[in-house]
Amino acid sequence: MADSNITLVGNLTRDPELRFTTGGRGTASFGLAVSRRYQVNNEWQEQTSFFNVVAWGTLAENVAASLNKGHRVIVTGRLEQRSYDTKEGEKKSIVEIVADEIGPSLRWARTEIERIARDGGGAGGAGGAGGSGGGSGASSGGSRVPDPVYGDEEPF
Repeated sequence: MADSNITLVGNLTRDPELRFTTGGRGTASFGLAVSRRYQVNNEWQEQTSFFNVVAWGTLAENVAASLNKGHRVIVTGRLEQRSYDTKEGEKKSIVEIVADEIGPSLRWARTEIERIARDGGGAGGAGGAGGSGGGSGASSGGSRVPDPVYGDEEPF
């Protein structure tokens, strides 16, 4: 079955929350508000949709170190549905975006790219983004896993 790829441009509704799995792999989650303006009978209407976004590995660490609530970003990823049980025993199902790439929107902002050395850790994108300082980019120890797209080749 083919992935459901999606690209969204919107604003973070909350600071990215960085957590680590028991194996040491980073995961960051945040909310994204995507607004659309359109005209009906010469009157402007606005509609806002809200999405949950999840990033993994080095991408997650860079997102948490670089982005904050209110930053405008471009997110490319895939839609995934998952189910879970609440504390009350109810079965819930949600659809979220699992990010492949996240970057700042430069329509109304500027940014500086800080390259992070790829000296270990999991697969993921390189470079910081956003305007709230640079992250250390430190990743957990362990054997290096080649990036699935670039292998050991530097992406730029």
